[in-house]
Amino acid sequence: MRFVFSSLIVATLALLSGFQPLAAAPEHALTVYGEAPKYPANFTHFDYVNPDAPKGGSMRRSAQSIGQFDHLLPYIDKGTGVSQISGLLYSPLAVRSLDEPYTVYGLVAQRMERLDNGLSLRFYLNPKARFADGVPITAKDVSYSYNLLMTQGSLEYRTEFEDVVKVEVESPTQIRFDFKSNENRTLPLDLASLPVFPEHWWKTRDFANGGGFEIPLGSGPYKVSKVDAGRSITFERDPDWWGKDLPVSKGLYNFDTFSVEYFGDTDVARQVLRGGAYDYNREFSATSYSIGYESPALTEGRLQKAQLAEGAVQSSQGYIFNLERPMFKDRRVREALAMLWDFEWSNRQMMHNVYVRQSSYFSNSALAADQPPTDEELKILEPLRGQVPSEVFTDVFHVPKTDGTGFIRDKQLQALKLLEEAGWMPKGDHLVNAAGEPFSFSFLNAQSGIERLLLPYKRNLAQIGITFDIRRIDAAQYLNRVMARDYDMIVTGYPVSTSPGLELYSCFGSKSAKDPGSNNYMVLQDPAVDSLISGLVKAGDKPTMVNYAHALDRVLQWGYYWIPNFYPPGSSTVWWNRFGIPKVQAANGEAIETWWEISPTPLTNEQFAEKRGASANPAEVH
Repeated sequence: MRFVFSSLIVATLALLSGFQPLAAAPEHALTVYGEAPKYPANFTHFDYVNPDAPKGGSMRRSAQSIGQFDHLLPYIDKGTGVSQISGLLYSPLAVRSLDEPYTVYGLVAQRMERLDNGLSLRFYLNPKARFADGVPITAKDVSYSYNLLMTQGSLEYRTEFEDVVKVEVESPTQIRFDFKSNENRTLPLDLASLPVFPEHWWKTRDFANGGGFEIPLGSGPYKVSKVDAGRSITFERDPDWWGKDLPVSKGLYNFDTFSVEYFGDTDVARQVLRGGAYDYNREFSATSYSIGYESPALTEGRLQKAQLAEGAVQSSQGYIFNLERPMFKDRRVREALAMLWDFEWSNRQMMHNVYVRQSSYFSNSALAADQPPTDEELKILEPLRGQVPSEVFTDVFHVPKTDGTGFIRDKQLQALKLLEEAGWMPKGDHLVNAAGEPFSFSFLNAQSGIERLLLPYKRNLAQIGITFDIRRIDAAQYLNRVMARDYDMIVTGYPVSTSPGLELYSCFGSKSAKDPGSNNYMVLQDPAVDSLISGLVKAGDKPTMVNYAHALDRVLQWGYYWIPNFYPPGSSTVWWNRFGIPKVQAANGEAIETWWEISPTPLTNEQFAEKRGASANPAEVH
């Protein structure tokens, strides 16, 4: 009765004031700028699945993170959780499709409704939605989940959802989120991606510390069946999952058991895969991908490797300067140091020319600033003149390029000139500043394989009088020091989205610079960057967002805040050949949740060809 009475009041006030709070019709999908989604309301399945994929069998994969997990939940900043908990154990309100820039389709939420003024978002829950114990999922659980993440979850949730001013449970299956403004176009989709936790289970447990290793009650297609603390986790498919017949689930989650194995070293993970102890490995070393799996099994086809999702936007990666360190304050110093990393030689000698050099924070996407600034971009940049490098108004940024011979004397001479302008002068075998202090810095590292790329860099630096140390520490120490911003330089990556939003504040925003839960590893504090991120987030249409992204990219590029690394032509993937793979590949990821078991043991290419059915031929996977 309370809801009816409230509605009557609103209607009466609307008539008296002449104001009509119109709402759009409830939709099955949300897009960033209100454009039509790829899949209509009556779609039956995503194009990148095999809707007839059989259920059964198993898959064992390696974790993408190195080191052990110290709790299960991936929703907090402390320690390391299990990323697969999200999606497999906990279903979100809506799921993101893997063949569109950024579109979500209802799962726990059957329909989603934006008010025409863009200041509210309403979710209508699927009445069939249940937790694994049979208790219905209600709007109260959604509200509880939101508050739990905002008070005890990762910093990213507080950043993403800071424009939410009110959450109203309107009925057991209906909830509304009200916003400060309608300027954050990705906020509705980000909210729709929320996992839903059972209040009746979590209210007596320690969410803030990741819940330990106790198996949580979920709502997704899998239950956790076994936890080997820190080493592995096994998920068991729930045959009675309430969402198994929905269009967004058809052809997905096909394995009866799905296991994730954790390793402390990538070399160990590689050797264990070659030994057949698990099925699937995402490879991040070009050399290892190229030659590390050579064997009769690979020749016969029992072991497969391919670059999956070749069209997907790749994460950006680079050697990051800690801008809090005095020797990195001057842009000329950072530019000089960037000149001395010889990517062309390393790519040819150590990575078999597999990788592509990055020059943008939005590499391999339409958001990369790889052309001269347009008039629209210059209008955005003009108010920042004097605050940003002058080159952003006139020049296209290009990373330093060598001839690949390993001799970079020309670059060293250019670097010395810049360093001299910044106050660093030769004295004996060293460069020193005005106080006589030698130029020395270190690279903090916790993973194998990086040293071989850094040793030539160390040599190039030493030849002009700079001392460069590579310090290897264990994963736990590394995490603590990174969170405390206690390093000179590290290697890190940033996720690249074709529809970026508030996550950019976590990566580059001033407020997040020293927050241990943020990704602002540069410790960048620049009002001009903050202004450009704000404009991008508030953009009312895609062309405006792209213009702001280009402007932001230019400012970051010419700031020389990192030494850009490289990206592969796809997801370098190795697996034992016993799985079916849809003939139509997902554009935005490997999508192994679409795979299914064809054989309990690996097959040769000939044997696979006889059984492939609706599957792609592994040799044709790109």
